Amino acid sequence: MESINLKETLSLIPPKPGVYQYFDASGKIIYIGKAKNLKKRVSQYFNKENHDSYKTKILVKKIVEIKYIVVDSEQDALLLENNLIKKHQPRYNILLKDDKTFPWICIKNEPFPRIISVRNYIKDGSVYFGPYASYTMYRTLLDLIRQLFKYRTCKLNLTQENINAKKFNVCLEYHIGNCLAPCVKYESQEQYNLTINNIKQILKGNIHDVKLSLKNMMKEYACNYKFEEAQLVKEKIEILEKYQVKSTIVNPQINNVDVFNILNDKKEAFVNYLKIVDGAIIQTHTVEIRKKLEESNEEILQIVIPEIREKLHSNSPEIILPEPVELEFCDAKITVPKIGDKIKLLELSHRNLMYYRQDKISRSLTEKKEEKTSSILEIIKNDLRLKEIPELIECFDISNIQGTNVVASCVVFRNAKPANKEYRHFNIKTVEGQNDFASMHEVIFRRYKRKIEENEDIPQLVIIDGGKGQLNAAVDALKELGIYGNMAIIGVAKRLEEIFFPGDKYPVYIKKTSHTLRVIQHIRNEAHRFVIGFHRNKRSEKSNKSILNDIHGLGDKTIAKLWKNYKSIEEIKLTDIETLAAIVGKSKTKIIKEFLSGSNLF
Repeated sequence: MESINLKETLSLIPPKPGVYQYFDASGKIIYIGKAKNLKKRVSQYFNKENHDSYKTKILVKKIVEIKYIVVDSEQDALLLENNLIKKHQPRYNILLKDDKTFPWICIKNEPFPRIISVRNYIKDGSVYFGPYASYTMYRTLLDLIRQLFKYRTCKLNLTQENINAKKFNVCLEYHIGNCLAPCVKYESQEQYNLTINNIKQILKGNIHDVKLSLKNMMKEYACNYKFEEAQLVKEKIEILEKYQVKSTIVNPQINNVDVFNILNDKKEAFVNYLKIVDGAIIQTHTVEIRKKLEESNEEILQIVIPEIREKLHSNSPEIILPEPVELEFCDAKITVPKIGDKIKLLELSHRNLMYYRQDKISRSLTEKKEEKTSSILEIIKNDLRLKEIPELIECFDISNIQGTNVVASCVVFRNAKPANKEYRHFNIKTVEGQNDFASMHEVIFRRYKRKIEENEDIPQLVIIDGGKGQLNAAVDALKELGIYGNMAIIGVAKRLEEIFFPGDKYPVYIKKTSHTLRVIQHIRNEAHRFVIGFHRNKRSEKSNKSILNDIHGLGDKTIAKLWKNYKSIEEIKLTDIETLAAIVGKSKTKIIKEFLSGSNLF
């Protein structure tokens, strides 16, 4: 490594593979890059008079020191650059927003190998497939091989010595048909290894070879008159064929290629990767890149392609791209198709990019809505001088007409939005006549007594639709339950939007433009709408029931049947005689029709 002035450094940099670092006047690393030829690559920054990007010009002006590291190979340079960028995160390096540990499917290096899912690649002699950037693809493959083959999942040490010593017994997996019990010699090592070999071929994408193997097995069973076994193998072949039809998206002759496409916006870019084997996608991955220097498509792909191929352990001999790109650290053939099946792969990759970006935009809008909701709740907390953010608010209203059919409603808002499924109605049980204060006391007591008994969350804010009298009745109910002070409670008068607090002589007025008032008005209107609807139904139900109860000769069971099949008296009147007779019988139908119509219909 060297560290001297720029001109001397440029003259001394060797034409070797390595990594270079640019420092600013404060000694901070502002850019890290890799190169197959360090001298040629670094000199380009200072020899090029007209840089394509304004930001690149700014970068070059800020460079006061260059340091470089020479390594043995291009691969070493790639790995070193990746590690240094992650460690220092220089200002002018693009950032790949992708730090996931993808799953692998591992076939363990052990007698009668197990097939397991792992997150880390370990050089222990086991065979690894992946990593799978698509969880759907990963689960599909695991489900497919489990559906096709029977193999062990236990952790037993199945050495021949242990098996011969009869240390093991068959387990539940054998009895339910998931394993052939090699632990007790019900399955030979040779048979088991054949299964593992077929699984390996499927994970490599070689469906054709597995199908051929299974077909030969089916013919052998059939020739030996083992038709049941042959049928089971045939069913496995059909499963494989269905999977192959679903997974094949282009010409099956396109084998072992990598496809990359790019969507380059102003501040960020997206790169999609597809791995194709036998015309089927076996891996897919999309990365998001934060741009720093207005990088072109080629510059981004030059960085991202080696990164993804290294991370996903791809050694495909062909790379399909939307435009020519010179890749320093790659021996694969670059193909830029114009027509045919390969262009279809690029189109598919582009569609994936569009979906990915749209999904990102949608998630961003959702996050903004959540931030707005959080802000509104904070405003409510401040305006009403609450101790807690009111994530759960409940509002109560009483409805009656001249003291009849007194009912109440409780509406629930979570995060300033209606939680309709949690709305509740109440029939007043202990209060006779019109007494809104006593009715409110009963409803509040019943509501929170039940919540306490069922260990449910109580709200941070309770709103009473009414003035001081109803508020005081609600407060008394909370005191009886011993939970007054555990939640905030306010009353809202209907005319002037006055807010009453317990113990305060005078109401508080909130600005009409305030979010707090809008939420309070919304929840109070919901409570009013909900209770009025319930009250209307009660009156209608009572009216209807009273009419049927007045019909001589109808018992409670007949009336119950009628209400089970009809919603109103009018509907009963309009029903034809045959239909009604099928429900309550001819004699009852005659009585009902005569009563409702006032004439003899029979």
